[in-house]
Amino acid sequence: MTSKLREQVGQFPIEPGVYVMKNVRDKVVYVGKAKNLRARVRSYFGNSADQSTKTKYLMGHVEQIEYILTRTEVEAFLLEASLIKKYRPRYNIRLKDDKTYPYIRASMEHAFPRFYLARRVQADGAMYFGPYSSGLTVRETIRFLNKTFKIRDCTDVFFKSRTRPCISYQIGQCLAPCVNLVASDVYRKDVDGALGFLKGRNSKILKDLGERMKTAASEERFEQAAKIRDSLKAIELIWDRQTVVSLDKDYDQDVIAFTGDVRGTLVETLHVRGGRVIGSRPHFLGKLDHGSPDEEVKDWLTSFINQYYLENIIPDEIVLQVDLGLDMIKLLQAVLLERRQLKTRVTVATGREGKKLLDLALTNAKSHFLDAVTKADQQSKGLELIQQRFGLPTLPRRIECFDISNFQGDDNVASQVVFEEGLPRRDEYRRYKIKTVEGANDFAAMKEVLTRRFLHTEYEDPDLVVVDGGKGQLNMAVAALKEVGRADIPLVGMAKARTQGEFHDQEVATTQERFFLPGRQNPLMFQNNSEALHILVGIRDEAHRFAITFHRKLREDRTLASVLDGITGLGDKRKKSLLKHFGSIEAIKQASIEDLTSLPQMNRVIAERLLVQLKELESPDEG
Repeated sequence: MTSKLREQVGQFPIEPGVYVMKNVRDKVVYVGKAKNLRARVRSYFGNSADQSTKTKYLMGHVEQIEYILTRTEVEAFLLEASLIKKYRPRYNIRLKDDKTYPYIRASMEHAFPRFYLARRVQADGAMYFGPYSSGLTVRETIRFLNKTFKIRDCTDVFFKSRTRPCISYQIGQCLAPCVNLVASDVYRKDVDGALGFLKGRNSKILKDLGERMKTAASEERFEQAAKIRDSLKAIELIWDRQTVVSLDKDYDQDVIAFTGDVRGTLVETLHVRGGRVIGSRPHFLGKLDHGSPDEEVKDWLTSFINQYYLENIIPDEIVLQVDLGLDMIKLLQAVLLERRQLKTRVTVATGREGKKLLDLALTNAKSHFLDAVTKADQQSKGLELIQQRFGLPTLPRRIECFDISNFQGDDNVASQVVFEEGLPRRDEYRRYKIKTVEGANDFAAMKEVLTRRFLHTEYEDPDLVVVDGGKGQLNMAVAALKEVGRADIPLVGMAKARTQGEFHDQEVATTQERFFLPGRQNPLMFQNNSEALHILVGIRDEAHRFAITFHRKLREDRTLASVLDGITGLGDKRKKSLLKHFGSIEAIKQASIEDLTSLPQMNRVIAERLLVQLKELESPDEG
């Protein structure tokens, strides 16, 4: 096959683009970018003595190579990051998404913006700040901003439905823009003050607040002056908690440092905003070719930067531990410019200040590396024990778990959760509505959902499938996989721990989790403190949570729909529009006529009738 591939590659164009390597099962195992596709891909077929261990191993699994042409090398960078995110190839540097870090989102698209916690940065017209180290930090900061700068804290639906000020206005923590007690330009000045705080414009904020305090005092508005004084103290207290690296900076920086050994590599991103450190993020990349030439380091570090800034905030400056070379830095800056539409400097840590930042990032990296290696080692041992006890042909790097949920036979649903290397892959979770089974028949429902799952050959095969249940569920799972010709996939049934004891006054003991394997009469069990058990229980509990959440949502939607069924003049399209937009009867009741008429298919007559009839349903006539 290598000679055929070599011949195929010889026909590749000499233009920029992205190449995609696939294995014998047509699964993407590696994605790369190139300024010259033919020359870059040809390098994989060179002298094996000059290749890294990863490249040698990769080429042993490649059966076909495809390419996508781009107009420029910058476009190739952009496309590469998107394809890695989509396919998550095994041999690429991949950023694990087991933890999403919180941001502060300012809804600048609204006439009266507000601040709230967000987990993703999106191109939606809003302003994002962060990432911060914890959700608690974000919530505390938002509460401080709302209180100090009198920013509204209500939802948009609540905001639109108000006819009189809420309690936040009465206690002096909001200016009541919901009922037009403050003009939008005046409100925006307070928003600008809050934004200035988030951007680290310390001196300007203190000066503006100080002037407002003096003005209030001179006009004998002493209560107002006292509140501003308290705000000044609160700002200084928050700033005192943050590590200061420079008070002269009014721009944002990220510092990227890494450390590691044969056990793995950890990359630390340190976030500096306006000269103050607001947090850092560790990224454990697993085992890389440490000790390899500098070119190898530049290759994976460039890939990391490209992927990291696909969805994260791009700062004004990125400070690196190593020099990527002038050509690569120029290319990265062009890629970041394309994404951000503003220039970003990519530099190497130099001088006293740069080295101070790098030392701080490295200190965090080394501390987090020890934790990450310990955790990875525990997970690896847990997966090895699972492989050993279940007699699996390969290490169960990818585990899929399925659970069935229903309530008295109604709304049969199933969940599928995916874990890789012991961590959740939430982007690959799936929910199923059971179509062919009526009533509470979990066995038949499990057979249906597994049949549907494994007819989707485009999904990556799991190394192990866990079904929530005992022998009955397991037997149905075995039958389902046989029907679709996938009996080669390992299966295990996991029965929840149960209690023993027949009488209320009898001491009750909890049994261990039991695991049933096809063809084995008695169940297997793990020790309670086993990492293998922790992994399997965590997967099962996540599948159960995901199924219950979906089931609850369907019940709530059905309840809401049944209430709307009693409203004269509401057809299916209007009901769907109301359900999608508001989500609950209470939210619809709080909506204004203008809110309702802004929806598709709605007019003022229907909107007025809807609100009247909902009130009648809430308070029926006494008889």
